[in-house]
Amino acid sequence: MNLTLKIWRQKSGNEAGEFVTYQADDVNEDMSFLEMLDVVNEGLIAEGKEPVAFDSDCREGICGTCSLVINGVPHGGQKATTACQLHMRHFQDGQTITIEPWRAKPFPVVRDLVVDRDAFDQIIQSGGFVSASTGGTPDANAIPISKDASDAAMDAAQCIGCGACVAACKNASAMLFVSAKVSHLGLLPQGEVEKDRRVLSMVKTMDEAGFGNCTVTGACEAVCPKEISLDFISRLNRDYATAVFKSAWGAK
Repeated sequence: MNLTLKIWRQKSGNEAGEFVTYQADDVNEDMSFLEMLDVVNEGLIAEGKEPVAFDSDCREGICGTCSLVINGVPHGGQKATTACQLHMRHFQDGQTITIEPWRAKPFPVVRDLVVDRDAFDQIIQSGGFVSASTGGTPDANAIPISKDASDAAMDAAQCIGCGACVAACKNASAMLFVSAKVSHLGLLPQGEVEKDRRVLSMVKTMDEAGFGNCTVTGACEAVCPKEISLDFISRLNRDYATAVFKSAWGAK
């Protein structure tokens, strides 16, 4: 198939960017989206031109680095699919495809399609860990955990921190990401020790990073490649309210 690509090009975060049109000819429908971009870049390099900068790592839908907005939708709009898992058979011959980076103030553009997601790292550093000593590796059934709690924790732990939820949200909210990270630790006994401190610290860091408020439009859940549920945002709100109450009560 032959495609027309309108790709965002920006030399640095300090310079203005623009869409540049490229032709992608003889694209194999079995290619992944990133493989298609690799071929385009090979052609640009052969012509002595600067290749398009974009992030990728595992290319297996695990690392979350393939942060592309494709035709206005993070990761291209295929359900439970990252950009690296998106295949060209989902596009039509002769189609025009617009490719741009995440659009959010806390994710400044570094170059072309690459954004700086250090804000997510800062949120994790503020509370996304367990400090309780658990000793050596215990038997799987040594610590009783209900199936409901373990299933919910595993569902939350699927979050790969790609940032699609932020890119899709009209407010650039990071609530889905933060709620997943708070929940997958707070639901388990090992994480209960610092549950209140964790949620207070991570929400505070999220706000300081400049992410917007959640107005529950559901756009985040719709584009999440791991289908993280809005239910976790409800859990985060409950945990946060409880932690604020305990903090205020303890200060009296």
